[in-house]
Amino acid sequence: MAAILDKTTAKEYLALVRAFPLVSIRDDAHLAEALNVTDSLLDMSKRSVAEEAYLGALTDLIETYESAHVTIPPVSGVAALRYLMAENGLTQADLVSLLGTPSIVSEVLSGKRRLALAHITRLAEHFGVPADVFIG
Repeated sequence: MAAILDKTTAKEYLALVRAFPLVSIRDDAHLAEALNVTDSLLDMSKRSVAEEAYLGALTDLIETYESAHVTIPPVSGVAALRYLMAENGLTQADLVSLLGTPSIVSEVLSGKRRLALAHITRLAEHFGVPADVFIG
């Protein structure tokens, strides 16, 4: 580490490690603590080199734990669309330009109609997400 970080940065990094050690996450309570530390670092408007290095290592530990222990249930395309609408403050009327008509929007959101490939393509482009978010 000394070869990678200068002396001052190394001291700051070690202070972060002392506050919350970089060890394998052992359970969900430990994961919650790690996520709190991560959130506090991510909330900073500007991070030092030491904070960036520490954040990178901590997120690697979080990812390793979550990959082994956290199951994310599949989400339907309509559920993803509803979520994206809420996050972006959109109404059904706002989707008409993407899906074609008000009745198509209503039918898709109520589960009476599946999204067509053209709809999926437009939605993915509009929201900046992969198309497979809306498939399923």
